[in-house]
Amino acid sequence: MGTNRISNLFNRLKKNKRSGLGIFITAGDPNIKISQCILNELPKNGADFIELGMPFSDPMADGPVIQASSLRALNAGMNLSKILSMVKNFRKINNYTPIILMGYFNPIFNFGAEKFVRESKNAGVDGFIIVDLPPEEDKEFFDPVSNCALDFIRLITPTTDAKRLKMILKKSSGFLYYVTITGTTGTKKATIKDIKSSLSLINRFSDLPVAVGFGITTKTQISEISEIADAAVVGSHIVKFIENSYSEHNSLDDRTVLNIQNEVKHLSSGIKVLE
Repeated sequence: MGTNRISNLFNRLKKNKRSGLGIFITAGDPNIKISQCILNELPKNGADFIELGMPFSDPMADGPVIQASSLRALNAGMNLSKILSMVKNFRKINNYTPIILMGYFNPIFNFGAEKFVRESKNAGVDGFIIVDLPPEEDKEFFDPVSNCALDFIRLITPTTDAKRLKMILKKSSGFLYYVTITGTTGTKKATIKDIKSSLSLINRFSDLPVAVGFGITTKTQISEISEIADAAVVGSHIVKFIENSYSEHNSLDDRTVLNIQNEVKHLSSGIKVLE
């Protein structure tokens, strides 16, 4: 399953003997105009793939930083149709960087799951991470995703045992997202030893690439993770950077976008090429 963009990316990374960098932003934060500009510039500054958050009024798995970004985006008028418009605009200038929509099922259910997946495919979306939709309850969304040849990327946590992992893998494609901590996003940090141990278990049962996220905030962490995982994902750190920059510069669009470009470029320099 899945579009070629995700598989092409990880094949290219493997060939080049390096890990990838995924960047999460909330669509429409702090407003639609700036969010589109940030999205468009991410690949030029080192983002290998993009997780585009779908703002939701009750983001239970997210910490206060991403919760606040969702509220800013919703207050700015963001909705699923406008998210897909952002992706369409991005695809006018970039047809190779994977975009994964990340969020909760409720807005999708209200939109209509089959319709949303079909329109996502047409817009240029490559896959989905739906944090509140376990494999036992996902038929209404998994089937349309599978039929449209898009990827359903699953979350794996430190508490996922071998039995649970096997179940998750039956309905996974694209890559796996290893969540380094239990709890909400952006609130804790895991040790590299613990991450390495969990990745060892995952790799025993799956050949899918594994991206590691939650709690990654520094270039040093990215360097460490790039030695043991297929990709590192930075989320809350960038979202907070957007919030701070937008506030600090009195809502200057260009300055906010430039600051995010520089920070992503800095973080991406932590990716190590493996010998």
